[in-house]
Amino acid sequence: MKWKTNDGGWSPYLAGALLGLLAIASVLATTQFLGKTSYLGASTTFVRAAGLLEQTIAGDHVVSNEYYTKTKVRVDWQFMLVVGIIIGAFISSIMDNSFRMEAVPPTWEERFGSSIGKRAAGAFLGGIMAMIGARLADGCPSGHGLSGMMQLSVSSFVALVMFFGVGALVSHIVYGRRTL
Repeated sequence: MKWKTNDGGWSPYLAGALLGLLAIASVLATTQFLGKTSYLGASTTFVRAAGLLEQTIAGDHVVSNEYYTKTKVRVDWQFMLVVGIIIGAFISSIMDNSFRMEAVPPTWEERFGSSIGKRAAGAFLGGIMAMIGARLADGCPSGHGLSGMMQLSVSSFVALVMFFGVGALVSHIVYGRRTL
């Protein structure tokens, strides 16, 4: 098995195996140290981050908001996992020499032009749609794909098929025929 791709990046097999080990370790560690089982996922972390930011402006609203009370606005291990994903992606891209700063990715530029504003608006709207979908599905692709699949959850299988199916369809619509 190759541990690197031809362009010097990480092998998806190695990355997947390491991610699977991390998912198992998270279940074991949270069960042992927190006394309850907690699984990998990221969408709730973004809700908590919004709550933390909102506390600086409208703290009373966060305290009285039923949703924020239920999700407990705080920095926890899953919050730090998301921070670690960002740091790890940066370190990985530096290690394989693929890091570069670009306001408009080449694939976007080919299809929609070099407008930074248009790219920012597309990314912002796409992020909003992704968060709404993750909240409606009661979890993000990582939560359903990793944690739900570990539990053989039927709803996670359905959610994951929908995430990938709609993602492929939207990619085809946005970027044209070469994506499918």
